[in-house]
Amino acid sequence: MNDINTQILLKSRPDGDVSLENFEMRQVELPQVTDGKVLIRNIYLSVDPYMRGRMNEGKSYFRPFQLDEVLQGGVIGEVVESRLSGYEPGDVVQGMLGWENYSLSDGEGLKNLGKGVEHLTDYMDVLGMIGATAYVGLVGIAGLREGESVFVSAAAGAVGNAVVQIAKIFNCRVYGCAGSDEKVDYLLNELGLDGAFNYKTCDSISSALEAMCPQGIDVNFENVGGRIMEGVIRHMNEKGRIALCGVISNYNEPDMRSGGSHVPCGLSTAALMLFITRQIKMHGFLVTDYPDTCREFAEKAPGWMKSGRLTSRVCVTDGIENAPSAFLGLFAGENIGKQLVKLT
Repeated sequence: MNDINTQILLKSRPDGDVSLENFEMRQVELPQVTDGKVLIRNIYLSVDPYMRGRMNEGKSYFRPFQLDEVLQGGVIGEVVESRLSGYEPGDVVQGMLGWENYSLSDGEGLKNLGKGVEHLTDYMDVLGMIGATAYVGLVGIAGLREGESVFVSAAAGAVGNAVVQIAKIFNCRVYGCAGSDEKVDYLLNELGLDGAFNYKTCDSISSALEAMCPQGIDVNFENVGGRIMEGVIRHMNEKGRIALCGVISNYNEPDMRSGGSHVPCGLSTAALMLFITRQIKMHGFLVTDYPDTCREFAEKAPGWMKSGRLTSRVCVTDGIENAPSAFLGLFAGENIGKQLVKLT
């Protein structure tokens, strides 16, 4: 075991788009394992769009990152030393840990998966929080019913990838958009969507939706916001439901940092009026507020994977030093599926 721990810290708060200058890498000695602690060799680190909000100063649903503090994200790793009951060397654990090669934990929020765990990346993707988020949004929030018409923005991203597969398991008609022809090809030919388009090259989002799903949209799983969301709302059916998971297109805007005074997600007044005339319901959600639905998903997901109806797709970047670049890549749309960083 190396005696040096490499860490990534928040050096400065972004003003608009995040840049590499907002991060700092440092090397420190490994911490001493005292009573009630466990030392974990981190193997895979998750980078996720919601972290952008934690880089701002101010109240949010997660505590903001502090300057000169080690950044934090979802991690899966292996116990190398333990003085905490219930954890032994060799145990595979999962939790919110630091952007670093080794983390010291008191066990809070840590899940022990046991020894000899295979396919670790699945637990960072569809068998973990990603899959649970998709299921909670579709089933717990939108009340998805078999045979409905579902639209997913950022459908080739981590959550979107899981959403379209679960909607297909419910025998729904599933449509989506992505930011490259490669991603659209993946959605159509590998995931079997009923329709998909490249929002960056289409002349009109409204026209693309009209041609693709003239029967309208019953459920919108929203990851992007902005003009894509506006177009989808205009094509939603009466009593349609929107599971609002994220608005990545807006995360770098000043209003997102100050609390904002603009209408939600950049929607026009005309789009907002449709919530009244078509009785559309939109519900923002945090997956952690739905433990029962998460447990329901956890019971079903392994069987879906075994049958091939639910598959994992990950994009892996090597090295803790490349974690900031991997994070920036999320906002440039570089990844297909879940973006991970392999630390060791």
